[in-house]
Amino acid sequence: MTTLPPPATELSADEARRLALRAQGFLGAPDRRAGVRGVLRRLGAVQLDTISVLARSHELIPYARLGAVGRRTVEDAYWKDTHAFEYWSHAACILPIEEWPHFAFRRRAYRNRPHWNHHLPDGDYDRVVKQLRAEGPLTATDLGGAKRTSEWWDWSGTKVAVERALMYGEVVCVERRGWKRVYDLAERAVPAALLHDDLDDTECLRRLVRLAGQSLGVGTRADIADYHRLKAEQVDAVIADSGLVPVTVQGWGRPAWADPAALETTPRGRHRTTLLSPFDSLVWERARTERIFGFTHRLEAYVPKQKRVHGYFAMPVLAGGRLVGRVDPAREGRTLVARQVTLDGPKAAPAVAQALVEAASWVDCTDVRVERVDAPDLREPLTAELTRLLA
Repeated sequence: MTTLPPPATELSADEARRLALRAQGFLGAPDRRAGVRGVLRRLGAVQLDTISVLARSHELIPYARLGAVGRRTVEDAYWKDTHAFEYWSHAACILPIEEWPHFAFRRRAYRNRPHWNHHLPDGDYDRVVKQLRAEGPLTATDLGGAKRTSEWWDWSGTKVAVERALMYGEVVCVERRGWKRVYDLAERAVPAALLHDDLDDTECLRRLVRLAGQSLGVGTRADIADYHRLKAEQVDAVIADSGLVPVTVQGWGRPAWADPAALETTPRGRHRTTLLSPFDSLVWERARTERIFGFTHRLEAYVPKQKRVHGYFAMPVLAGGRLVGRVDPAREGRTLVARQVTLDGPKAAPAVAQALVEAASWVDCTDVRVERVDAPDLREPLTAELTRLLA
């Protein structure tokens, strides 16, 4: 098989793009045997978010790579038999359970913030831990309530205490139930062989930098740091010993590092055509998305409605290894509604139509309705293709 240039040489922008797509599971045959758990381990982190339009983001991420995997199957794959835990990585993320030891550096950092303890109500921390030991797993509501008042940002002492215990590593989130975190003691939930903070900061950081490089395929220092939200100086301190190799990428204008295993073979195979969650790790870093795909993407859910350009939850459309458009979806009964569609030219219409129809089928919709197409002259080719696929 043809190989890419040896390490420490130059990659074309196209080679870097294909390396990224393969590393993220969008190029080549999907590993259906490994399933959702395989996706989680390949990515190293799956971001959680409260927004649910077609589905929640942590469901959309395996769907984008594997196709119509059942939503109950997704949840079981994450949480059943302690295969994962939730912690702070790129944001609030589902992480493979075997990475618990490598977040010791972050747990220590949280514990070493003594000013935090001034905000803990007297006795609440110990009470929460004692109650979890006796009755867990429990939600914050089970523990006595998450809110102090009707104002959503005003956490109760119980909620503050259990979240602090989670950050310290004494408590772990073992699943989401109705979107509420379910807490248990780490000593009960994490396998005994993994339940330790024995690794020093350097070893933890070296591992996370290596994992980020593997999940990205190739990335700049900023890309690698952003993946698990490390500081630039933390990356600099360990990258030489991380196992990643230095490369240059045409047009990037800055140093980059690659997974040496990814350089051994040329990325090839079938491209996925799919809607992407805005929180998908392929596109979650805006500067990288622009650099690799020439595609400017911004989540507008938190932008005032009158200032939105592409819609509340605009989902990029991936096809042929390119980002070819956006869809802002909604559901009305068994109809998937494309409230706003942006196409990168008429050639994108078949791919966007395919992505819409497949997503509709996955969420048990039988019809697709397009409300607005940014370029009116592209409405007809899009709707014609949808009609054909739905016939």
